[in-house]
Amino acid sequence: MEIDLLKYVLPSILIDNFTLVKIEEGFDITKNRKSLTIYLDEANKLPAGYNSDEYESKGFIGYTTIQDFPLRDKLLYLKIRKRRWRHKINKHETIQNDYSKLTDGTQITKELTDFLKDGGRYAHRTNK
Repeated sequence: MEIDLLKYVLPSILIDNFTLVKIEEGFDITKNRKSLTIYLDEANKLPAGYNSDEYESKGFIGYTTIQDFPLRDKLLYLKIRKRRWRHKINKHETIQNDYSKLTDGTQITKELTDFLKDGGRYAHRTNK
């Protein structure tokens, strides 16, 4: 049911490519406001053009925190983890999904667009 409601709040790029892990209510003491944090993990879908016989999922890159538009007077934070895959033979070769084409013309924050286009190297990253 939560994911059905999130379809009205989050951009379709997130709904279609990420899974909901949890939603937490909190309080941002630095801004003295209630907050809502949505945790999302990238779905286990190998990037297009790559063979699942050659690559294996090797978990996630640490969470990246992105502040989105407020929701019902609460600060809204998205904690997003992108997945990475490693070549089974050449262990130094890793790949990630590229969302740069999907974000063109969408109505999402610049910070979220930058994160999706930059392969997850943008914004604040944590392991929590």
